[in-house]
Amino acid sequence: MQEISNILDGKALRERILADLKKRVEALEEKPKLIVFLVGKDPASELYVGNKEKACAQLGMRSEVVKLDEKISENELIGIIKKKGREAHAMLVQLPLPKHISEERVIEAIPPEKDADGLHPLNMGKLLRNEKGIVSCTPKGIMRLLDEHKIELKGKRAIVIGRSNIVGKPIAILLMHRHATVTIAHSRTQNLDELILENDVVVAAVGKIGLVKDVKKGAIVVDVGMNRTEKGFVGDVDFEKVKSKASYITPVPGGVGPMTIAMLMENTIECFEMQKK
Repeated sequence: MQEISNILDGKALRERILADLKKRVEALEEKPKLIVFLVGKDPASELYVGNKEKACAQLGMRSEVVKLDEKISENELIGIIKKKGREAHAMLVQLPLPKHISEERVIEAIPPEKDADGLHPLNMGKLLRNEKGIVSCTPKGIMRLLDEHKIELKGKRAIVIGRSNIVGKPIAILLMHRHATVTIAHSRTQNLDELILENDVVVAAVGKIGLVKDVKKGAIVVDVGMNRTEKGFVGDVDFEKVKSKASYITPVPGGVGPMTIAMLMENTIECFEMQKK
């Protein structure tokens, strides 16, 4: 009889988290305000930003989307961020940005105490040092999902496929803080399929369909990939092939994505509370 894996349902957990956050917002006299800067008209980015607006409204928080032309200069964008940022408790720039704009410079223009995405160098440094700060939304959401299911990470071998500043590096650090032994794989990694089979935890965050075809029996599989196809979105993991061997697995959609939004809302409230203190 084929083993049925446990689905890590991010959608259901998101609703519980948002219900708790709504109570926190209702108890505040002043409502937190999130400002999102959207450069250009990328359909995926517009969809993500729309979801952020809906979540803010659901919690009774204020939000504003500043839409900017994709031809805007880097200095103009930074100037607008600094000026508009005075009105916000939390802010973020929707990535990716047009190629002529440095993401690093733009992220550094956001004050670390208003950095809802947790990508400012100061917040990244605090994460590395295991100090309290704003943690990047997707990695934070992954850890919350694992915690919800009481998944023990101590002593486990984990592989993170992808080394981005947004997901790969921060989730690797968070797993290390939980005493997992972590390998980071990337486009230059050799024998990736064999390496995946050696690990108890697999986090796939590359954006490549079918990247993970097989896992160790009982593995915990976290699929961060969101790849658009004619039939809808699919992840980096071949879900149908892997689900019978995994002890826990995130679906796409409905796994990590909803948790990212929930953690953004939590980060917005945390930014507000830090400034009020």
